[in-house]
Amino acid sequence: MTIEVAPLRLLGGAEVGDETRSGVASADAAPDSVLFDAYSAAVVGAVERVGPSVVHLAVRGAGMAERGRRRRRPSEGTGSGFVFTPDGFVLTNSHVVHGAESINCTMQDGSTMAAELVGDDPDTDLAVVRVNGTGLVAASLGESRRLKPGQLVIAIGNPLGFQATVTAGVVSALGRTMRAESGRLIDGIIQTDAALNPGNSGGPLVSSRGEVIGVNTAVIQGAQGICFAIPIDTARFVIPRLIRDGRVRRSWLGVVGQTIQLSRRRAALEHLAAAGGVLVTGVERDSPADRGGLRDGDIIIGLAGEVVSGIDDLQRVLTEERIGERVEAVVLREGRRYGLQVVPADGRRG
Repeated sequence: MTIEVAPLRLLGGAEVGDETRSGVASADAAPDSVLFDAYSAAVVGAVERVGPSVVHLAVRGAGMAERGRRRRRPSEGTGSGFVFTPDGFVLTNSHVVHGAESINCTMQDGSTMAAELVGDDPDTDLAVVRVNGTGLVAASLGESRRLKPGQLVIAIGNPLGFQATVTAGVVSALGRTMRAESGRLIDGIIQTDAALNPGNSGGPLVSSRGEVIGVNTAVIQGAQGICFAIPIDTARFVIPRLIRDGRVRRSWLGVVGQTIQLSRRRAALEHLAAAGGVLVTGVERDSPADRGGLRDGDIIIGLAGEVVSGIDDLQRVLTEERIGERVEAVVLREGRRYGLQVVPADGRRG
């Protein structure tokens, strides 16, 4: 009995049964191999350029007091980072090094050296540490504002202690928001499907050109392929402030509040741009808010000419530039609108 087998169609249009039977590769398959070779070359090239700059951080902190004991048990953790200047400045996540008592930095060649914390900003989850080394290779910083969804990206780090691990993927989405451990909202987050695991935190997210375009920071537990990175443009803003001041200065009013929604009717009557505001539930004594006349029960709907529809809007307005600047706080109080003059102070107090 003779059994005839129908030709199988390959991706690219070739059929098994003619040239491929004799072992001759189809010309239609050539473009695919060229594309895969180009993809591999891009990943390898990016890793070769940035890989020598990536470091492993071993952090020892004060830890938490054990229940029923006065002695504190030291906490230990690890993360990643990357050298961004030849004189040893390293960028990483704030949550990797915040509160560190000692930091050890292991380079790609296996050499280990002590690092000191220069400054960290929990509100953007970024930190700068410094090592004293020679022959350091600095990574090149790109521009995250030029990214597009679908663009190839590579993550390099030390997940679960596996040093110099490389994963690749694409930019899944741009402009995500994520809440920092401090509670403040971080804007412009990059979402990627390049696999990240504990220990990747602080490592670079790299473009195919070998430029750092993000700082890997978080994954969603239980999800697959949903990972996040702080955009490098945010880091460009934060880095010089951390080196100069050890922190990012932000202005402060001295109010305790919560986001509330207003009825459509009230929003229409008050001609509000947004049906929300910040309900003041507490005012610190002798604070800018106290001196400006804010009271418990006020609803802040604007500050410095900006619409305030909630706590996140209020935090966005309270930047370093507002410190010492007289601005108007627009509030609703007992059915009336008031404009109060306040002078925000430096956010570091005491």
